[in-house]
Amino acid sequence: MIGFLKGKLLQKLPPFILLDVNGVGYELEAPMATFYMLPQENEEVSLFTHLVVREDAQLLFGFSDQAQRQLFRLLLRINGVGPKVALAILSTLSAEEFVFCIRNEDADTLVRVPGIGKKTAERMIIDMRDRISELGESGSGEGSTTHSEVLQTPIQDAIGALVSLGYKPVEANKAVRAVESEHSKRDDLIRNALQYLTKR
Repeated sequence: MIGFLKGKLLQKLPPFILLDVNGVGYELEAPMATFYMLPQENEEVSLFTHLVVREDAQLLFGFSDQAQRQLFRLLLRINGVGPKVALAILSTLSAEEFVFCIRNEDADTLVRVPGIGKKTAERMIIDMRDRISELGESGSGEGSTTHSEVLQTPIQDAIGALVSLGYKPVEANKAVRAVESEHSKRDDLIRNALQYLTKR
């Protein structure tokens, strides 16, 4: 099992990433949440990975942190949810937003994800209700921050504020990530992100 890759980012064409690891090119599929965190091409990047083996293919998926990968793996356990739907969820909602939907039984938000109908959303809420506690318990390494901690960050607060204003989660996430800095406060992030969205 390939669990982690570190190398030079050769190409990024959503949903595909081409990574040069010591002269070997690895092609990965990744959610948009990961793409927003990628550096420029030809720079070094580290990704957590998950390998899906099928009769006709071996598919490698890349994630910017362990929380994304863990959620991806949990989603694959749900009947009717394959890698494409799991990627669509992680591209539309952040891991924190997805957990919020499950805990609050918010099927209306889940059906906005491409490929998810009302029945699938309702089944997902039932199946994931007891599993989301597994998130953030993968160990003490990089990316193992629990969701309760992540939810308290200014970045996630700002994303949530933009979503409440009517922006799609993926748009809000992209805007906040584009203007974030090490010392950004919640209100500054919201203001700068709104300016970013207005100029687009």
